[in-house]
Amino acid sequence: MLDGQTCLVTGSSRGIGRGIAEELGRHGADVVVNYRSSEAAAGEAVDAIEDEGGTAIAVQGDVADYDDVESMCDRIHDAFGQVDVLVNNAGITIDKKFENMTKDDWETVMDVNLGGVFNCTHCLFDDIKASDQGRLINISSVVGQQGNYGQANYATTKSGLFGFTRTLALELASTGSTANCVAPGFVKTDMLEDVPERVQQKIIDRIPLNRFAEVEDIAGIVRFLSSRESSYMTGQVLAVNGGMEW
Repeated sequence: MLDGQTCLVTGSSRGIGRGIAEELGRHGADVVVNYRSSEAAAGEAVDAIEDEGGTAIAVQGDVADYDDVESMCDRIHDAFGQVDVLVNNAGITIDKKFENMTKDDWETVMDVNLGGVFNCTHCLFDDIKASDQGRLINISSVVGQQGNYGQANYATTKSGLFGFTRTLALELASTGSTANCVAPGFVKTDMLEDVPERVQQKIIDRIPLNRFAEVEDIAGIVRFLSSRESSYMTGQVLAVNGGMEW
């Protein structure tokens, strides 16, 4: 399905990003596992892809640093050539009530979650335009659709991805390349394990399907958006949240 395609997944040493990277590798893509500091975890992700017969490399790069992203893209080009699919997944949270949030708390989240998307997309925009299967896929969140207490900075970045995606879908349309957005709900990752059980249950009570998403639920959608089967879909936000938001 993705044979011959080079896919960069930012922030893919663990969690949703790793699940996406493994799914794309499983379906024939040459995968770039990006990480900022978790070299060992990125190596494990590469090993997992290769164990299933896929091809992958790990490339360090801080998405919030434009020069670092340029260097990362140079290394990817040396290894694989043109990038066909960019999955902007890297993101952070610094959760506080707005009245307690500092300017640094705000700007740090903006720099990674929105600035990182700009940096990676800008450096690879020519690749995506030139590819005969160019795909820009941005990972947002149900929090960008609904808001969430204590996450003014995070929610702002994730809702900002909707406008970014729709605008670039228009700018890419003449090339045949597409831009889409995935907005997951609450996903069962190691971060969720740190949430107290009573809070987890309150969240589940808000989900019509009565469960958290598995990483595979998100990865399968991204794999579809990366494929030729999605070629007539662009500028869309796919809500993958168990029915929390329509």
